[in-house]
Amino acid sequence: MLSSRAPSHAFSARAGRAPFGAVRPCYRARRQLHVARVADVNEAAFEEQVLKASTPVLVDFWAAWCGPCKLVAPLMDWAEKEYGGKLKVVKVEHDANPALIAKYKVYGLPTLIVFKEGQEVEGSKREGAVTKAMLQQYLTKNGIAK
Repeated sequence: MLSSRAPSHAFSARAGRAPFGAVRPCYRARRQLHVARVADVNEAAFEEQVLKASTPVLVDFWAAWCGPCKLVAPLMDWAEKEYGGKLKVVKVEHDANPALIAKYKVYGLPTLIVFKEGQEVEGSKREGAVTKAMLQQYLTKNGIAK
């Protein structure tokens, strides 16, 4: 004998759940979006924001398609907040600023470079993703203390 009761998946709306067959958003989409606090600098503003800055500047060369760049982005926000007035952090988008990429010989992403008094700190160029501990060590090595 067949049951007259329809199976639970036959209903289009179930209490507290997405309708059957509906596409649920990826768990990443449900997380709170990352809101950048670090300034994004282009070629036109680079001299004013970086080379003429009175404090040391950490420049993060990044691209939207770069996975490791997305991992480093929250650390740049953290560094801006943690180091306060002792360090300025800016981001330079790779695809939109080819002249800066060529001038500073950025071959891998993300690339971090420290600038002091309008000059690139010798030996400060670092390519690849970093952890918070690695970033702290990198900044200390390049003369930036909390």
